[in-house]
Amino acid sequence: MLPKSLLPRLSGFNPPAPLLVIAAIASTQLGSTLAKSLFGQVGPLGMVLLRVGLSALVLVAWCRPRWRGHSLRDYRLLVSFGLSLAVMNALFYCAIARIPIGVAVALEFSGPLTVALLHSRRWLDGLWVALAAVGIVLLSPLNTPALDGAGVVMALLAGVAWGAYIMLSARMGQAFRGGEGLALSMVVGALLLLPVGVLADGRTLLSPQILLLGLGVALLASTLPYSLEMIALRRMPVNVFGVLMSLEPAIAALLSFLWLGETLTLSMVGAIGLVMIAAAGISLCQPAVKAV
Repeated sequence: MLPKSLLPRLSGFNPPAPLLVIAAIASTQLGSTLAKSLFGQVGPLGMVLLRVGLSALVLVAWCRPRWRGHSLRDYRLLVSFGLSLAVMNALFYCAIARIPIGVAVALEFSGPLTVALLHSRRWLDGLWVALAAVGIVLLSPLNTPALDGAGVVMALLAGVAWGAYIMLSARMGQAFRGGEGLALSMVVGALLLLPVGVLADGRTLLSPQILLLGLGVALLASTLPYSLEMIALRRMPVNVFGVLMSLEPAIAALLSFLWLGETLTLSMVGAIGLVMIAAAGISLCQPAVKAV
C-alpha cells in the first residue's frame, strides 16, 4: 500500500529482510517515544493530529493519488478506513499518555490476535489467543494497580480499531491502486482529527518547533516504517514477518526505558512476554506465503 515510487529510492539498500522489519519496528516506536516526550508541550490529541496530518501530506506528495473517478462504495470504504486509522492512533496516543508504551503496545495486539482467531479454523490458534488473554488480564488494573485503568481501556480499544484497520486493509488494496488508498485515508483521518486536535491544543500546533518535531514523529512512526515493511514483505513470507512483528512490545518497552525512563514490574514483563509468544505462535502457524 506504499507509493511504488518510493521503493526504487530505497532499493539500493540490501540488508537482510528481518533487519528491515526490526528497523521498521524501532522507527515506529521511536516515533511513539518522541511523541510522548512532547506531551508536556502538546497533548496526545494535538500530537496525533500532527502525526496523521503531516503523514498525509508526505504520502500525498509521494503518491499523487486520484481524488476522483472512484465509486460511491469506494469512497465509503475510504471513510471507514480513515476513521479506523484516526481512532486507532488517537486512542493509542491517549493510552501512552497514561501507561508505559510497552504495555500499551502489548494490549493493542489484542486486536490483530482477535482478527487472526476470527479467520482461523485451527484449534491451536485459540490456544495462542487464550495465552494472550492471560497476559492481558495480568496487565489489567485488577492485577496491576499501578496501571491507570483508563489507559488500559484506551489501549484495548485501540486494538479494536487496529483489528478493524486490518480487516479493511484487504478491501482497500482491491479498491485503490498502489499507495492511493493509504494516502487518501490519511487525509480522511487528518480531517476527522482536525476538530479534536485544534480544540485540545489550538495555536500550539502552529509553533515552528512543534511542527518540526511533529514532522519527525510522522516520518518515524509512519512514512519510514511503512516503506521498510513494504520492502521486507517483498522478500520474506508473511508468517515470518508476523513473528518478527511480535517483538514490537519488547522493542517499545526497551526504547521507552532508555529514552523516557519508563520501568516495568516483573509482572508486566511476564504479561508482555505472553502476548509476544501468542503473536509469534499464531504467525508461525500461518501458511508460508509471500506478500504480492
